[in-house]
Amino acid sequence: MYRFRILFFLIIAGNPVFSQKEMDVNQKNAKQAVLDFFDGFHKGDTAQIRKTIDENIVMHTVAKTKEGKIKTVKTDIEKFMEVIHNRPKDQKWLEKLLGFKVDADESIAQVWTPYEFYVNEQFSHCGINVFQLFNDGTTWKIMAIADTRKKEGCK
Repeated sequence: MYRFRILFFLIIAGNPVFSQKEMDVNQKNAKQAVLDFFDGFHKGDTAQIRKTIDENIVMHTVAKTKEGKIKTVKTDIEKFMEVIHNRPKDQKWLEKLLGFKVDADESIAQVWTPYEFYVNEQFSHCGINVFQLFNDGTTWKIMAIADTRKKEGCK
């Protein structure tokens, strides 16, 4: 009976550890896809960005209207890419990611990143990014991005 309890404990205790290792690998790879996205964003390299996103990506900003109502604003990915591609060469954009919360399994992930955005080292705004990703069997692809933006109460 004693051996049975030890064996039972090892099986039960070992199972979550195994699952957690799998989660860690998926979390790491999903996070890396987001980091690769931002590497391309900071460089103005739309080809690199395209490697990190799904062709059907959806982008939204949660914004407050002049009347104070909260709504979503959809961003067209091609317009987003055009703005990045046409950014003046002397203009530096930095989206400083302040942390990561990553939930993932083998096929889907969510990455939550608070951020501060700077243009030529001048603070512009802050907010939260939320990325939804999927694993296509080869790599993690971003399928949705939502963000918030505010100028006050950031620090």
